Amino acid sequence: MFDTKTVSLEWGGKTLTLETGHVARQADGAVLATYGETVVLCAVTAAKSVREGQDFFPLTVHYQEKFSAAGRIPGGFFKRERGATEKETLVSRLIDRPIRPLFPEDFYNEINVICQVLSFDGETDPDMVAMVAASAALTISGLPFMGPIGACRVGYIDGEYVLNPKQDRALAEGRLDLVVAATDSAVMMVESEAKELTEEEMLGAVMFAHDECRKVIGAIVDLAEQAAKEPWVIDTSDNTADIKAKLKDLVGADIAAAYKVTDKSARSNLLNEARAKAKAAFADEGGQTQNVASKVMKKLEAEIVRGAILKDGQRIDGRKLDQVRPIEAIVGFLPRTHGSSLFTRGETQAICTTTLGTKDAEQMIDGLEGLSYSSFMLHYNFPPYSVGEVGRFGGSNRREIGHGKLAWRALNPILPSKEDFPYTIRVLSDITESNGSSSMATVCGGCLSMMDAGVPVKAPVSGIAMGLILEGDEFAVLSDILGDEDHLGDMDFKVAGTENGITTMQMDIKIAGITQEIMAKALEQAKAGRAHILGEMTKALGSARTEVSKHAPRIETIQIDKSKIRDIIGTGGKVIREIVAETGAKVDIDDEGVIKISSSNVDEIEAAKKWILGIVEEAEVGKIYNGKVVNIVDFGAFVNFMGGKDGLVHVSEMRNERVEKPTDVVSEGMDVKVKVLEIDQRGKVRLSMRVVDQETGAELEDTRPPREPREPREGGRGGDRGNDRRGPRGDRGSDRGGRGRSGGGDRGGRDQDSGPAGLPDFLKD
Repeated sequence: MFDTKTVSLEWGGKTLTLETGHVARQADGAVLATYGETVVLCAVTAAKSVREGQDFFPLTVHYQEKFSAAGRIPGGFFKRERGATEKETLVSRLIDRPIRPLFPEDFYNEINVICQVLSFDGETDPDMVAMVAASAALTISGLPFMGPIGACRVGYIDGEYVLNPKQDRALAEGRLDLVVAATDSAVMMVESEAKELTEEEMLGAVMFAHDECRKVIGAIVDLAEQAAKEPWVIDTSDNTADIKAKLKDLVGADIAAAYKVTDKSARSNLLNEARAKAKAAFADEGGQTQNVASKVMKKLEAEIVRGAILKDGQRIDGRKLDQVRPIEAIVGFLPRTHGSSLFTRGETQAICTTTLGTKDAEQMIDGLEGLSYSSFMLHYNFPPYSVGEVGRFGGSNRREIGHGKLAWRALNPILPSKEDFPYTIRVLSDITESNGSSSMATVCGGCLSMMDAGVPVKAPVSGIAMGLILEGDEFAVLSDILGDEDHLGDMDFKVAGTENGITTMQMDIKIAGITQEIMAKALEQAKAGRAHILGEMTKALGSARTEVSKHAPRIETIQIDKSKIRDIIGTGGKVIREIVAETGAKVDIDDEGVIKISSSNVDEIEAAKKWILGIVEEAEVGKIYNGKVVNIVDFGAFVNFMGGKDGLVHVSEMRNERVEKPTDVVSEGMDVKVKVLEIDQRGKVRLSMRVVDQETGAELEDTRPPREPREPREGGRGGDRGNDRRGPRGDRGSDRGGRGRSGGGDRGGRDQDSGPAGLPDFLKD
């Protein structure tokens, strides 16, 4: 029934298995990839014809994680997988970027690549497995895919490159999380987050990954030899030579002149005039010829621009190949935000704001591995007005999510630890102008806005986008590329980092890959560009502000013994709710005894802190405390003196003179100063007011003479009861004789100062 073909490879300490012919047999190509116990199914389908008027390549990649793969039921009301999560969107882009350039230039058939995670073992990240499965499915499908590609993750742990470490381990134990996709001959795509690695270390990681990718490519080729379908027949003949010659004579000079204009709007207007002129020249031709002419027009523009750069070193805006556009950076741009900046580089501009929040503002992420929380968020918005266009506004598309995550990776490694800065941080980047490298403007502006907000970053970060023009053996690397140079060039290579090293690197190629020589040149040139941009950023703000904004909440952290957590929370949360209600501060406590107290009012924080410390602090005999009378009884008053601790001031300890009743001295709610006299084995505390100056809190000399114990008296006949009632209330001596005979049953041997009924034992002298 099934014609199953399988290949296996020992790779990175686990077995990678690729299988086809058993599942999803009606797709053009379907592969079940298993690595460890993580299983991903990838199915590829393609339209057999091109839609009328189609002039672009409609490739769509969908990556989906099934919660059942990890034995989980989705959260939320509907209890099923909904729209794509941020991770699913990012992995979809990760798969799309290296495979898109490997289709013929004029291939416009619609293609769906759908990758579904069916099993997740908790150890093997499914994103790499999905990339391999997609490459294998495309390779056996018969489509004109000029692959296959291999893909892998690389960590840098203890000075060694590690293949396919778990993603969270790569940065928890090491300094690098790198994803590379490559063909057998060249690197196609790079995505990374790093802890200030040098250019040499990053290049070494990429080359290590390329060698490992070749092993996967060999396995895919073996599978294709067994199971590949008949290749599609594609018309590769070039019948556009006459059209191209006509267009070059007609508008070639106009295009060349337009690309010498430095202003983007003026240049666009001139190019639109040339395109309209070309369109009019073919107005009487059929629709097919007009479509061909439009495509040839784009190729002619690319040829003119690329030729000028390679032959004369002349860029569109007149800059040198390694020159960065003029930069202006401003901090404190907005009055009420916690931190803000306006970063402008040439015709690219970003308004970046930083908002500081408490722990309850963290982002909850529900994924295959369960619930997790993120205390750093970066969101990137690209409105249509930033490029002078009319378009859809609202909601994040794949590009915005991808650019935001790239900037997040650049800034995340330089954030302070939660112990040093216990805030939730959100950076928002609104692109107000764009002509190339808005994601790197977000890195620069986002870093400045955090520094303006008082986030103690480890070091400032800058970012730059590099481009490439490659014709045969000739190539030119461009620093800080324009939008048109990105569109007409062969590479978009973004690098961000501090003066000490790289924090993120992303590369996308529009050709069949680049060599180690080109990448090394691009990294070297990017390093110089980053240094220049950092210098311009320093003119605005050289280091983080020492205080957070007055509009931001203050957070103070306290570490208590875990055994005291229950005392802070109280029964049913009674105590912690009372602290919040009385002080106005927000209080969070975790299982390790870390307490975070937050408020925009410093006095509220201090009040809550004092209360909490009073609960966990142990009372000290002989020490003087401030307290408040919370209850008055016949024999004294109970005083709260350490937040959660009460002690008794006996009526005899209120003054150095006789006190008839406690209400003559104190009232409920009254502030008093007390000294701890005694703490018994059960933790009961005896306090004194009379030995403390109630105005200054100074300790007074105890002038009361100590009482001497009484001698017992003999009892008399006939129930003679000798009662000696002397002294103040609560100091009653009782000598009781036996009844009915002289001296018989003598019970006079007990001297008892019993005090009033209900007095604690340790206060009975």
